[in-house]
Amino acid sequence: MQDSNSLARIPLQPANMAPPAPEFPWPAPFTSAMFLSFDVDAESAWTAKNAQHAERLVTMSYGGFEARVGTPKLLDMLRQLDLRATFFITGWSVEAHPAMAESILAAGHEIGHHGYYHLMPDPDEPFLQEELERGFEVLKRRLGVVPTGYRAPSGEFTEELRQSLVRHGITYSSSFRDDVRPYRHLLADGTRGTIELPVTASYDDWMHGLSTRFSARSIFPKEHVLSMWKDELDETRDWGAMVTTVLHPQCSGRPMRLRLLRDFLTYTKNCGDVWIATGEEIAANYIHHETAGA
Repeated sequence: MQDSNSLARIPLQPANMAPPAPEFPWPAPFTSAMFLSFDVDAESAWTAKNAQHAERLVTMSYGGFEARVGTPKLLDMLRQLDLRATFFITGWSVEAHPAMAESILAAGHEIGHHGYYHLMPDPDEPFLQEELERGFEVLKRRLGVVPTGYRAPSGEFTEELRQSLVRHGITYSSSFRDDVRPYRHLLADGTRGTIELPVTASYDDWMHGLSTRFSARSIFPKEHVLSMWKDELDETRDWGAMVTTVLHPQCSGRPMRLRLLRDFLTYTKNCGDVWIATGEEIAANYIHHETAGA
């Protein structure tokens, strides 16, 4: 229950002080964009919620599906469609499933930072800096990767995290849900932050396609999700804006959801006007136009 003191401490200003996103053009001949991205959490999706889940082997098997089946199937599909994507991977997943992580890199996809244990970055979280440091260390040691992109575990953010990403040299983050175009963060002290590639909430497959005994939520049928995804994309194309996916191999790597994703990506490619790109490519396009206009 809220109390008057905590309510009085709420700042009377927008949580995000960055100006509206600039309408920079997309590379010709494209007039809109899709940031195609996946979150590879594996079992850390479950242990982040409760460390005791590590001893609940069926619970852990939901995450284990990623390395055994989901990620290989998705990589095959992306190869068949000739698409590159960004895979945000937790450090724990890289350590536990090195062959899976190496296969993503070998297939030519971008690797992004997604924490270590997949712990949500809450205010005053004591593990926030450790999550960042261990994630960077594992990606470098195991894969030889220095990531330029970051996605917050469980999609949460704090001002401390926003500042830390700048110190660590991260070029872009992809966690906020407040725009349909890339923009640059503004830190609390007024200095420039990372570029934000905002997430499109409806393209989070976890919301529509994964049901476990911990949730009474039903899995949405393909027809419902495909209709919703096409409508969101078509309107975004009319706006000349961008959609960002948050796809999980333990969800979209399953047979029914893979077929859905294949159909949707095929539809997107056939539109002809959507630039399907990685985060580093979209951030580079932003920097190009930002620099040209400076």
